[in-house]
Amino acid sequence: MAAPTKKILISQPMPVSGHSPYFSIAEKYGYEVEFRQLIKVVPVEAAEFRRQRVDILGHSAIIFTSKSAIDNFFALTKELRLTIPEGMKYFCQSEAVALYLQKYIVYRKRKVFYAPNSFSLADMLTVIGKHAKETYFVPVAEDHGQELFDKLTEKKITFHSAVMYRTVTRDFEEPLPIDHDIILFFSPYGIRSVKELYPDFEQGDRVVGSFGSLTTESLKERGIRVDFTAPTPECPSMVVALEKYLSEHAE
Repeated sequence: MAAPTKKILISQPMPVSGHSPYFSIAEKYGYEVEFRQLIKVVPVEAAEFRRQRVDILGHSAIIFTSKSAIDNFFALTKELRLTIPEGMKYFCQSEAVALYLQKYIVYRKRKVFYAPNSFSLADMLTVIGKHAKETYFVPVAEDHGQELFDKLTEKKITFHSAVMYRTVTRDFEEPLPIDHDIILFFSPYGIRSVKELYPDFEQGDRVVGSFGSLTTESLKERGIRVDFTAPTPECPSMVVALEKYLSEHAE
């Protein structure tokens, strides 16, 4: 009888291209890969946004730190029937985020700003510092951190923020079973979703990989053993961390 197939669950959506380095790693070590999105990001209700009493159109610039922020900002402003003026300026944390704006606006370099070849908050803040007279609006998630706000305050930048989106567990008519040998988590929300969708979940011998310190902390708080993590100096990505773990534990 053939040995049962070993499986890896990646708690993220399948890449749009259908290609991923996870597939080649899994094939190399004799695993099957399944992408399963356990969470989704949704805009807050219009009434909830209005209660925050923030006038988006009273600002001359918007700061975007992610593609999710862009999607949910424009989804909610459409629901609110707000027309964003042509002269609005956009400051983005990376070139990829900036280019994503083309989905919603006519992209003009004179109104879209980012730090070239950088993903760092510090570099984006340097760009913002050169436009200190603007009044900034910052759309954020419900669980947003304070670092960006603290840095803007330090630089004496005028800004206001509002919660425009949140992360929730995906709706499944009937959740598929978790019978995988390895599970990769990328956010505390993914862990929470597993507990909501699979209340009887037990780790047992399953190997768990964790991306990010908050994810690792959340796993440990729930009594889940973390077998490998990323990013680290040696493993800057989950792909690298997974291959390192598999190579060290190859049968």
